[in-house]
This record gives sequence, structure tokens and C-alpha cells, in this order.
Amino acid sequence: MARYIVRRTFLLLLTMLVTSFIIFALTQLLPGDIANLVLGRDASPTAIANFNEEFGLDQPAVQQYANWLTGFVTADWGRSYTAGSPPVRPLVLDRLVNSLILAAYTLLIAIPLSIGIGIIAALNENKWVDNVISVVSLSIVGLPEFVTGIVLVNVFALNFGWFEATSLIPDDLTLVGWLRILTLPALTASFVLVGYVSRMTRAGMLDELSKPYVRTAQLKGLPRRTVLLRHVLRNALLPTITVIAISIGWLMGGLVVIENVFNYPGMGSLLVTAVTQKNLPVLQAVSVMIVFIFAFSNLVADLLYALLNPRTRLT
Repeated sequence: MARYIVRRTFLLLLTMLVTSFIIFALTQLLPGDIANLVLGRDASPTAIANFNEEFGLDQPAVQQYANWLTGFVTADWGRSYTAGSPPVRPLVLDRLVNSLILAAYTLLIAIPLSIGIGIIAALNENKWVDNVISVVSLSIVGLPEFVTGIVLVNVFALNFGWFEATSLIPDDLTLVGWLRILTLPALTASFVLVGYVSRMTRAGMLDELSKPYVRTAQLKGLPRRTVLLRHVLRNALLPTITVIAISIGWLMGGLVVIENVFNYPGMGSLLVTAVTQKNLPVLQAVSVMIVFIFAFSNLVADLLYALLNPRTRLT
């Protein structure tokens, strides 16, 4: 197991190195001169030269990448192109905390609900319960996030007043206040996850229920509940773990629409703002963090998969 962990960690680091180069290269290929885009068309040549010198944009691309990568590893993520040139690292980490809170709340809702729905659908295969669950889950997955978010805001925030219509976070927020702010965006994100994870859980359960060991365990007199919980569910959740890990990466980087609908100050909205302002240091830092969380989530999924299925470690 130790060798497996070391090997997977090395692959994670290699992935991050390659990804950092791709992200930096893509930002360098953006059309137009960055100084002109940030300062405006009326900027003087002197102002443009000072801007390029201040942020190291007058150096060769290879040197810029080396400086950026070294700074990122040593916790110096550069300075923003916005007024005052604030450091990028505190800005990104503050938004990262907000996104992690929203992602954790979303998973807390989505994972138990989707696994439960998937189990119910599998145990009632081809019955009306299974058909209803399939139709509803597929319909929810097909709905765009902004449509779901707007509907939830109109119904539960504007009409009933149960939750907040906006997710701006004040400093003196209580637990109840957090729940009022986070519930609607978390539900919006959960709808998509429930559709995917429940279908994966259903497929895994049906595959395991058709295997000979289930019938053997039942013939030995084991209670059906014991067979389902201790044997079938454990094996059926193996592919579901991978889907959940990928979903965590999507939650961190794919909540752009949801965070903008609810005006939530997370990584997604920061990414949109950085693109709009042509703020390359922030754009690069946010992209690297999203990729890292996605890769780290997959590493955790692989380790859990190997723990539940020892044959994975041998291959």
C-alpha cells in the first residue's frame, strides 16, 4: 500500500508540473498586449514599459515561467493587476475557503441522497419507482444550472422568504445565516450530482446483485440486509467513488454559473472576474488551484478504491 501511495503521489506532482506549464502557455497565447489591455488604449509608452518591468513581462517567456513556478511553490503567487497590486495568494485562498464550504455543504446533501436513491432504484428494478427515479434524475441533469438556480430563488427566496436570494457573506454571520445563504446554491449544484451519482449507484448495485456470491450468501441464510450492506453495497460503490471525486473537482471549477447566479464570492466568480479584467496572475493561480483540487480528489479516490479493492494495488 505504501508503494502505491508513493507512486500515485508522484503522478500527482508530475501532473501538476505539466498542467502548470500548459496553463502558463495558454495565458501567454492570449491575443493583444497585456499592458495595453490592463492600462487601456490611451496608456503612454512609458506607462506600458513601467508596467511590463514591474510585473516581469519584459523578460523572456521561459524566464517568466521559471519565476512564476518558483514563486508559486514558495507561496509567492505574484501580485494582481488591479489597483494597488494586492498579493494574489490571500485573495485566492479567501475565495477557496468559500468554495470549499459550498462544496462541502453540496456533497453533504448530494452524496447520501444520491446513494439512497440509487439503492432504492436498484432494489425496485423496472418497477414504477425505478422508472420515476430514472425520468426525474435524467430531467434534472438536463436542466441548466442557471435555470434551476433562478427557479429556486423565485420560489424559496422571493416568494416564501425561507432563504437568501443573494449569497454575499457578511462578516458577523451565524450558523443559521450560513445555512440561509448556502442552501439554495448547494441545492442547485446537488441536483446535477444526484442525477449522475444515483445512476452510477443503481448500475453498480444491479451489477453486484446479479453475481453468484449474492445468491450463495442468501442460500447460506444470511439476512438480506447484511448481504446488501456488507457485501453488495461495498463493491457497488467502487465506481461511484470515482464519480464523486470527479464531482469535487467540478464543484471547485464548474460552479462558475451558480456562483454568478447567487453572487457567491467563490473561486468560480473570481475566475470570471480575472478573465474579464485580463488579470493573468489571478487567472493562473485560480486555474492551478482548481486543477490541484481536481487531481487531489482523484488521488483520494484512487486510495479509497485501493483500500476497498486490494486487487487494484497489485496492478
